[in-house]
Amino acid sequence: MMSSGRDVMLETQGEAEERDFMGRPTKYKPEYCQKVVELGKKGKSFEQMAAEMDVGYRTLCNWRDSNDDFFHALEEAHALSMAWWESEAVSYMVEVNQGPRINPSIWSRSMAARFPKKYRESVKQEITGADGAPLLAGIQVSFVEADEQSE
Repeated sequence: MMSSGRDVMLETQGEAEERDFMGRPTKYKPEYCQKVVELGKKGKSFEQMAAEMDVGYRTLCNWRDSNDDFFHALEEAHALSMAWWESEAVSYMVEVNQGPRINPSIWSRSMAARFPKKYRESVKQEITGADGAPLLAGIQVSFVEADEQSE
C-alpha cells in the first residue's frame, strides 16, 4: 500500500507509532522557553535568540506557531527585551561630565525598529475642504450630443 508520506504508522517493539515524514525531526526542546526568556532579559532580538540557539529565524517562528508554551515564552522575552532597552536609555538620561553617553537619535530609531507598536512615530494626515468639509461634495456628469459642424 502506498502512503502519502504523512501520518504513517510504524511498528516499534509491538507498539504503533505515528510519524511525520515530511521533514526533519524538530530540534525544539521545552527548555528553550526559559532560554528565550533569559535572552530577552539581556535585550536580545528574536534574530539574536535564534542565533544563540543555532537555528534560523524561520525555525524560531515555526516553533512559536506550533508550541503554545514557546509562544508565551517569546511574548515574555519580547516584553523583557523592551524593558531592558528602556532601562538602558534611562541609565543615560542624566549625562555625567566625561561619562558614557547614549545617542538619543540612534536609540529612538532602534526602539522604533525593535518595538514598532510602542515606538514607531506615525503621522496621520487628512485632507479636507473648507471647515472640514469633504473636498468633493459630488460629481455631476452631463452628456451632450455631438455637433455635426464640429466633425
